[in-house]
Amino acid sequence: MDFALPEHLPGLLAEMDAFIDAEIKPLEAEHMQYFDRRREYARTDWENDGIPRREWEDLLDEMRRRADAAGWLRYGLPSRFGGRDGTNLDMAVIREHLAHKGLGLHNDLQDESSIVGNFPQVIMMDRFGTDEQKQDWIEALLTGTRSMAFGLSEPGHGSDATWLETTAVADGDGWVINGTKRWNTGVHRATHDLVFARTSGEAGQARGITAFLVPTDTPGFTVPFYWWTFNMPTDHGEVELKDVRVPTDAVLGVGAADSRWGKRSCTRTGSGRPRAASVQRSSASTAPRSTPVSGWCSASRCR
Repeated sequence: MDFALPEHLPGLLAEMDAFIDAEIKPLEAEHMQYFDRRREYARTDWENDGIPRREWEDLLDEMRRRADAAGWLRYGLPSRFGGRDGTNLDMAVIREHLAHKGLGLHNDLQDESSIVGNFPQVIMMDRFGTDEQKQDWIEALLTGTRSMAFGLSEPGHGSDATWLETTAVADGDGWVINGTKRWNTGVHRATHDLVFARTSGEAGQARGITAFLVPTDTPGFTVPFYWWTFNMPTDHGEVELKDVRVPTDAVLGVGAADSRWGKRSCTRTGSGRPRAASVQRSSASTAPRSTPVSGWCSASRCR
């Protein structure tokens, strides 16, 4: 096996280090309370359910703004989205390189933030969204004007999507959703929650699970509390949906209510916001590729 790096990568990493030294390290030095022994206390709004302090997240937003302006944030995305068509190998080497540099504003494994983003939401929307959804969402996700939390896990079944108990029932020109989600990451700031609900089929089957883009200010959508974790702050909300009504176009993708997709895996990545994962089709599926529900984890963290 050849472990040599492709010839373009050493120079690329050197350019990245120069950007970090010039643009990110000085910014980090002005806010060391977020990176030294004080970091857990400094990052956490203890009087507001333990969610991240807005000042901390504003700093991360500024890091991403600088990285985007310098051409690093979207590196792994296709050029049509302002990216540089970075390969999976590129991204793996970059991730290892940034992590090896240690904790810092350039890359924070605890917070899953990085100057080079993964953007699974953008890829998901590009592959599975309708034309209108792509227009509304892709650039908005990249700039942060829209954000998406991830509503899959539930109190009784964890992340086993095939047994989820949240339901969505067709009603007139829309859907009515009822259920509870747990560890609903990023919901404290998200404009929308990607809520997985059963629309047909039987419990235990991948067939009949649909994803809905639910605005977090929709009546009946509430976050009663956040689950505290060993590493604070937390953005893992408990979400209750009581007669939450959404229009037909809230369904992710064309004909997604006829989804035949099931979740396969869920893995965290250093992305700046979300965790990426993958989905697989049910063996019984005959649905065309235009109708799936994508399942990746914690969309809220990846921007």
